[in-house]
Amino acid sequence: MASRRACQLLPRCTPQVLSTSTKTSALRQCARIGQIAGGKGGVCRVSVGTAPMQKRWIANAFPSNKKSKVYEFADVLAILETPSRSTLLVDVREPAEYNTNTIPMSINIPVASQPDALLISEEEFMDRFGWEKPPKGKEIVFFCKAGVRSSAAAQLAKQAGYENVGEYRGSWLDWEKRGGPGTKSPPAAGGRGEPSSADIKETK
Repeated sequence: MASRRACQLLPRCTPQVLSTSTKTSALRQCARIGQIAGGKGGVCRVSVGTAPMQKRWIANAFPSNKKSKVYEFADVLAILETPSRSTLLVDVREPAEYNTNTIPMSINIPVASQPDALLISEEEFMDRFGWEKPPKGKEIVFFCKAGVRSSAAAQLAKQAGYENVGEYRGSWLDWEKRGGPGTKSPPAAGGRGEPSSADIKETK
């Protein structure tokens, strides 16, 4: 059964410093087996060279001790109806899920296959994704299918230095259940989730 806690990948006996490539590889392996889900505890063991390694992602070691702001359906709907340059919706599901349907205006940064996305440099992010890395001054609201992966993404964002972090814990299942619009199921003109013409002009 997949752990719902953050990965831990540090040496058990002799402390060692892991290279960036080793960290990335370890995180990706851990994510694939479903053990990168935020929180405390939880262990994911990987092999680096010939020695078993562990690395700890400890919640209370994040740069900010702030808890993520919890978003409900109405809060996310308000982001769509009143667009703002200061808030960014991030779908952390895999690209196939994102392309099937997602919340309008969201971007896709998959946490399972790209867990280090917000930890890498701006240049590497641009090379990998083709757009600019979200600035740390933005509020980033994460969602996934049911809230587990988005919780992991929020923790990793804090590890990367983002302090204004939000989670839509109901995520896509709640959004769909409540009739929220999607990229493949848009509302009628002027309907729910549609920004007003005035709001559109302000964001341009």
